[in-house]
Amino acid sequence: MAGIFKVLMLCLGFVLFSESVFASGEVLAEEELAYATRSVTGGVNVAALLRGLFGLIVLLVIAVFLSKDRKNINWRLVGAGLLLQVVVALGVLYIPAVESFFVVLGKVFVKIMDFSKAGASFLFGDLANSRKFGHIFIFQVLPALVFFSALTSLLYYLRVIQTLVTGVAWCLKKLFGISGAEGLTVSGSVFLGLIEAPLLVKRYLPTMNRSELFLIMSSGMATVAGGVMAAYIGMLGGDNPAARLQFAKYLISASVMAAPAVIAVAKIIVPQTETVADCLVADEDNGGKKNLLESIVGGAFEGIKVAVSVGALLLVFVAMVAMVNYLLGGLIGEYSGLNKIISQWTDGRYTELNFQLVLGFLFMPVSWIMGVCNQDLLTVGVLLGTKLVLNEFVAYADLTALKNAGVFFQEKSIVISTYLLCGFANIGSIGMLIGGLGALVPSRRGQIVEYGFLSMVCGALVSCMSATIMGAIIG
Repeated sequence: MAGIFKVLMLCLGFVLFSESVFASGEVLAEEELAYATRSVTGGVNVAALLRGLFGLIVLLVIAVFLSKDRKNINWRLVGAGLLLQVVVALGVLYIPAVESFFVVLGKVFVKIMDFSKAGASFLFGDLANSRKFGHIFIFQVLPALVFFSALTSLLYYLRVIQTLVTGVAWCLKKLFGISGAEGLTVSGSVFLGLIEAPLLVKRYLPTMNRSELFLIMSSGMATVAGGVMAAYIGMLGGDNPAARLQFAKYLISASVMAAPAVIAVAKIIVPQTETVADCLVADEDNGGKKNLLESIVGGAFEGIKVAVSVGALLLVFVAMVAMVNYLLGGLIGEYSGLNKIISQWTDGRYTELNFQLVLGFLFMPVSWIMGVCNQDLLTVGVLLGTKLVLNEFVAYADLTALKNAGVFFQEKSIVISTYLLCGFANIGSIGMLIGGLGALVPSRRGQIVEYGFLSMVCGALVSCMSATIMGAIIG
């Protein structure tokens, strides 16, 4: 650990030195400054690269600190995972073929949202075209979630998803040397949800060792399901086709980047030391549906349940936050004078003590290592804290509101936040994981409970790594 600490301090020194050098000679005209605050890819920036390198080392040190067996960490596997994550990030921004691939996938998601909007317009009329955020969420975002659930169920019945997932699983098995069941679940997590992906290997869960089980739990925390991804695209892009396509590209690539990264981080925290019963399988049933129509209807009803759950949770969490904010700002901050101090310190950006502000202060260092500019450190820290303590839906809703209000100093901060929030890693997901996965394999419930919090931390580290890499290569 002493060696790691020395490397950490050396990288920090390089970052601080390089930033002071570049800052001293950098004078921008007003027009150039306006462009810089809106440009996403500003070219290679040595200071940004060094800060990104330092950030990755910090995140890896955290993972090593949490490791259950540091001596048996497979660093070749870790290096391969991080390298593939970087390659995907570079490809999205700078390699036309890779960028085109994600753009095509993005267009598919946008077109699916157009189809769902046609159904929503039939039911809700002009409300489906409203530009008010609440209306957008209820009459556009949630219907897209329901439609995508039905479509996913149909594709599952037709064995399209199983074929895609099995192909990706084979690649992961060859690249990383993990078991087929692990590869199947990790690749499935890119398309499916926190509990749906483990269903692909439900018959193999009882015989999995600790490292395999932990990777399966963590992969669900690090990625997002296709249905909610469509919802996030609708939230962030609104009714602007170009914006929806851009955010679709970011969100899809973020989920893909998480696949190799979660293998690397999970195998640091719980290394593979036990015998692996290798297998590469796909679930043989078609999601339990007897025919095509039943698969569509069943998927729609499942989507309705998810949509209602999401709406109810958002209502409750937002109300709870409002109550806590009243206690902090309306009572403590007002009568202690903290509200005035906060308003002066933030130049009026924040006018009172609240829950989001407390979380923002706690996570400002994390925002810094990801490459966020000083003006946006607190804002991005607030979003990260909101995601971990509440959920990513609330955080993306806040990101949408802040983006539309023009709060961010740099557009780069919006891109970093988009990658940072992409994942199910939050406290509520621990309960979902324990309940859902525990029901699939009751004999392993004790280990699932034991690794619940660690799997959330693993998923959060993976999202932070993706955001850090994007922050470094954007420049």
